[in-house]
Amino acid sequence: MTSSTTAKQALGAYGESVAARHLVEQGMVVLDRNWRCDAGEIDLVLRDGDVLVVCEVKTRSTVDFGTPHEAISDVKLDRLRRLAMCWPSERGLAVPDVRIDLVAVLRPRRGPSTVEHVRGLG
Repeated sequence: MTSSTTAKQALGAYGESVAARHLVEQGMVVLDRNWRCDAGEIDLVLRDGDVLVVCEVKTRSTVDFGTPHEAISDVKLDRLRRLAMCWPSERGLAVPDVRIDLVAVLRPRRGPSTVEHVRGLG
């Protein structure tokens, strides 16, 4: 593992912690973090009232190579939709509504991080 990979993993872990804290402050309940199955990974699974929220967290230190929003391709969104069905199914849960959200965290070298929560992708 290179130092670049380790730095990216640390930035990602930081972003997920910031996102989870932000969403909890908004009244959501974290049900799972970094859940994996054969189809992929969900960064955060939350409950927002009666809604199951599958949340993708994208963290960047700069927007030189695109914003966190631009990292959500149609392929990624399709994968998140499949994963959103897998998580409750694996637990034997029937959920009335599922939503896919994005939390974009920008952690510049100087100054505070910014957090943007986008509800209901696609």
